Amino acid sequence: MNKLIDTDMSTSDQVRAILGGTIQAYRADPAYRQRPDVHNELDRIGRRLNQPIRIALAGTLKAGKSTLVNALVGEDIAPTDATEATRIVTWFRNGPTPKVTANHRGGRRSNVPIARNGGLTFDFATLDPEDVLDLDVEWPAAELIDTTIIDTPGTSSLSRDVSQRTLQLLVPEDSVPRVDAVVFLLRTLNAADIALLKQIGELVGGSAGALGVIGVASRADEIGAGRIDAMLSARDVAKRFTSEMDKTGICQAVVPVSGLLALAARTLRQSEFVALEKLAAVDAAELAKAMLSVDRFVREDSELPVDAATRAALLHRFGMFGLRISIAVLRTGVTDSVGLADELLERSGLVALRDVIDQQFAQRSDLLKAHTALLSLRQFVQSNPIYATPYILADIDPLLADTHAFEELRLLSQLRSRATTLNEDEMVSLRRIIGGSGTDAASRLGLQPGDPYDGPRAAFAAAQRWRRRADHPLNDPFTTRACRAAVRSAEAMVAEYAARGRG
Repeated sequence: MNKLIDTDMSTSDQVRAILGGTIQAYRADPAYRQRPDVHNELDRIGRRLNQPIRIALAGTLKAGKSTLVNALVGEDIAPTDATEATRIVTWFRNGPTPKVTANHRGGRRSNVPIARNGGLTFDFATLDPEDVLDLDVEWPAAELIDTTIIDTPGTSSLSRDVSQRTLQLLVPEDSVPRVDAVVFLLRTLNAADIALLKQIGELVGGSAGALGVIGVASRADEIGAGRIDAMLSARDVAKRFTSEMDKTGICQAVVPVSGLLALAARTLRQSEFVALEKLAAVDAAELAKAMLSVDRFVREDSELPVDAATRAALLHRFGMFGLRISIAVLRTGVTDSVGLADELLERSGLVALRDVIDQQFAQRSDLLKAHTALLSLRQFVQSNPIYATPYILADIDPLLADTHAFEELRLLSQLRSRATTLNEDEMVSLRRIIGGSGTDAASRLGLQPGDPYDGPRAAFAAAQRWRRRADHPLNDPFTTRACRAAVRSAEAMVAEYAARGRG
């Protein structure tokens, strides 16, 4: 089969070629020719290459996963209360109309009635949650066109079955990946979190390390007890989480996020803006006194110019931190709901998280899906051996080991935990050129719009610089490996610019 694989093809096309050869081999094998289950599994692996990237949100109980799902999608579609739905793995996909389907043990599927009650709620009256493997939610949302988001039950749930549902998705016993990347929500960083993250990393990235795991310091507004400077405290916590996880090379970044504030910003209503404007107009000392505690803020006998029911609703939607930030922003002169929503979204940390997701996942979605397909196919042919199995593995294993884009992703994780002889500026430059700030050439080369140092010259200079650095006599093996990866990244850009010039 090796001769069928053209190394000039993209990684995804090489995977498709390997898969096509594998399908032909199984169709030709008498033992598997009439096995629809085998052919269905191979077809499933192939279909995954054309489907949106699958990103799972995981973490301990009450980490804020469902709220973050809603913030990312921009709608209240994931139930956040302690309902039966939060104890079941739920897949959120793009679809033409809202629809929820329960996948039962044994293969049966059934429709789940849905209703709006401030947010989406699932009616489990006719269902036994113990019999439901997972839920499929189809929803017409732009954010779900290229990404499928999976909300998982808390891994520290008192119910072993609930935690097991998440573990079966993220670290299945058959080692066949169910997701392409993981966003792990942390409120603290304990031994159980680190142990699970290591397991996830080993599976998502195969034996060579994690390819798609990032962390979130979740419910960040609560870290600072709702104070207006809470996000500053949360950033310090995120840095500490990052520093501690750097030692393990588990994930590529930890971002502080207030999911509640982000969701409120993305779904801000005009009536809420009007109520917040009234509160912002109150004397600062008087309002500060009224907001000393939650009980004081929602008191019926308060003289604030917003009724108690509306104040309670605002508190539920924004939290005390969100209210304080909103009022502070309005007092700076913001005069419309769009301006307020933009400010709150930026301060929530969601913009930073989406940037990291874009850099680490979205820009590499084809690569991550190809990696998942290779691992799935490898496990499949080992579990269902035929005469061609050694030849198929001879195509898969070198691709997993040698594909440069996989190497870039592994290095982005390992550079945090491995010692090198690179100085701080060199480390920043190395991370950038291997795609740590984005996979386009301008991001890799650190070029700004209108930069007089053009792309081809910058790429050629980078290749020369990293080639010299790779040959430094005092390098340790890991530093040399990282520098050579930078050379390959730069040379790929030189070749790309040359091809454009010829075109």
